[in-house]
Amino acid sequence: MYTKDGENYFIVDAHIALWDARVENQRNVHGKQFIDCFYDYHRNLSPASELWPYEEYLYQGGERLMRDVFELGYADHAIFQPARLGEFYKRGFGQTEEALALTRANPDKLTYNHYFDPRDGERGLDRLRQDAEEMGLKGVKLYTADWHGDSRGYKLSDPWTYRYLEVAREVGIKNIHVHKGPTIRPLDRDAFDVADVDHVATDFTDLNFVVEHCGLPRLEDFCWIATQEPNVYAGLAVAIPFMHTRPRYFAQIIGELLYWLDENRIFFSSDYALWTPKWLVETFVDFQIPEDMSEYAPLTTDQKKKILGLNAAAVYDIPVPEELQVANPPQFAEPQAVAVA
Repeated sequence: MYTKDGENYFIVDAHIALWDARVENQRNVHGKQFIDCFYDYHRNLSPASELWPYEEYLYQGGERLMRDVFELGYADHAIFQPARLGEFYKRGFGQTEEALALTRANPDKLTYNHYFDPRDGERGLDRLRQDAEEMGLKGVKLYTADWHGDSRGYKLSDPWTYRYLEVAREVGIKNIHVHKGPTIRPLDRDAFDVADVDHVATDFTDLNFVVEHCGLPRLEDFCWIATQEPNVYAGLAVAIPFMHTRPRYFAQIIGELLYWLDENRIFFSSDYALWTPKWLVETFVDFQIPEDMSEYAPLTTDQKKKILGLNAAAVYDIPVPEELQVANPPQFAEPQAVAVA
């Protein structure tokens, strides 16, 4: 919990990872390119006081994660959103066993989401069913630009992706987080395009599609989709650190999201360990849209409370103490499944 000026904020960090990009896990030069690109984002968007040495950035470990996210970072709960990147890393980028063990040891603090790749075909469907049962999955994180053999990406609207989403629905996985944001070297920028979100959100109205990084740099495209599709949400990972380096740009981002969506469909995300939640929470609570950007309404305290934790808590059924709720807590209708042609 974070407290400022007599207000208490329940914090859910909706996008964290436990990765291993050390040299011994890099499969090829692309593994180094990927983590170097991460580190460039970290260096370019962080306050000087929050910069990590490069070697520490390659691997954090569970003990440091618990300290950075919970002891220092104010989080009441956090959600793992791992990426496989098996073509770049020998044991994968996101560390499933370690993150899952950490979640099982701290079920009141952590939720583990896993991943699937529709290019795995039938065997992947069986694996998804098994993973859902063994891991108790409520969500998955998809990287549509991930490489797979000769393939350098897929679409949510592909027939095989539909089969996986149908299985996800069957096994109780309701929250589909999708990286639709800035490219990361060496992945292809256009493989992160947001257009396919519109397609699946219409056909799977009973699933929640959380667009991580809110579609940047395609914010306008994302907003036009999300205003029409009530099961589309915006994750602020990568967007929120612009509060520090480009505050007017972030004001535009959050202003547009609040205008087109609503205050209930925006999730705070640090994208740990790209950034640590402590300074992001502190800065967001203090942040206000400049007065001369008059097309946007001022941010209210209740809006900040919803974005910082109450929205994700509602979607993931995370208990929130009554005294930390707002007068109009986020509520979402339960749509019925529709038949997919």
